[in-house]
Amino acid sequence: MKVIFLQDVKGKGKKGDVKNVSEGYARNYLLKNNLAIEANNANMKSLEKKKESQNKKAQQEVEDAKAFKGKIESTTVELKAKAGDGGRLFGAVTNKQVAEKLKKMDMKVDKRKIVMKEPIRALGYTNVEVKLHPEVTATVKVHVTEE
Repeated sequence: MKVIFLQDVKGKGKKGDVKNVSEGYARNYLLKNNLAIEANNANMKSLEKKKESQNKKAQQEVEDAKAFKGKIESTTVELKAKAGDGGRLFGAVTNKQVAEKLKKMDMKVDKRKIVMKEPIRALGYTNVEVKLHPEVTATVKVHVTEE
């Protein structure tokens, strides 16, 4: 019997998959627990429409991320920190501080999306990566000045 999975079922299929399973398994477990529906013409057309709308939504998210990338790359984040001799900072500038400054500039970015191999420990300009979407990565300039 052909079924369309409504949820992930371990060892059988993922949500949205169309698979052939034994009739007893389908009737007694999958259909009974609302894990799958029978794959008839109406349900197949419904599945196609859902996949189409999900693809459009995903495409829109990528376009929005690319637009935001242009906006964020054209800005420079200015941060002040206490520094000692030779431009070394007392402490460090972290991704949390960069995220807070971006939020004040009306560009909300989650601090976990800001990728720093290590915190900034020197004065001057530093390029920092921001993952806006799995396919879109922006680079923002962070300028650390002496307080």
